[in-house]
Amino acid sequence: MTTRVFLVRHGETQDADPRRYKGHIDVPLSERGIERMRHVAERIRSNSPLTAVYCSDLSRALRSAEIVAEPHSLSPVVEPALRERSFGIWEGMSFDEIRDQYPAEFDAWARNPLQHSPMEGESTAAVRKRCLRAYRQVTQRHAGKTIAVVAHGSVNRIILCHTLGVPLSNMFRIEQDFGALNVIEIHTSYPRVRLLNG
Repeated sequence: MTTRVFLVRHGETQDADPRRYKGHIDVPLSERGIERMRHVAERIRSNSPLTAVYCSDLSRALRSAEIVAEPHSLSPVVEPALRERSFGIWEGMSFDEIRDQYPAEFDAWARNPLQHSPMEGESTAAVRKRCLRAYRQVTQRHAGKTIAVVAHGSVNRIILCHTLGVPLSNMFRIEQDFGALNVIEIHTSYPRVRLLNG
């Protein structure tokens, strides 16, 4: 029995800057992001029918999930535990701005995101606990089926590290572009990644 998961990062957002932390800031998709998600939805549709679509409660993930779900006549199920990490006082700041204002803290975070956290933000351990619990529940609920999970860069990297057995200290070695499509297959309890950042 194989469970297939299309793990998707939401599309590009308005005023998108891939080097700026959005975190819990609720920003909508850009027109380009909507168009990209339509391509992702078509790729999923041409590959396999979906049983369910789950997503974060932030609007950029919800709108992306609605686009993915539409060809299957589904409505996304909102799962708040799939929400992006809180970046605390760094939210809305670019990498360069953080480096300038908090150089030691940012360097520590970049070197080892498992041991260090964004200032006043969530730890990687806390994000891992909430998102993996939700991910396990969703995949168990739909065992043997094909589903989509639409989330965020940090959440996807944690799920992919878990699937691959990669230490979380290496999570930023896994790229997740806007609209990234990952395919995970779970055979009984043994998972494998068939597509990464597609």
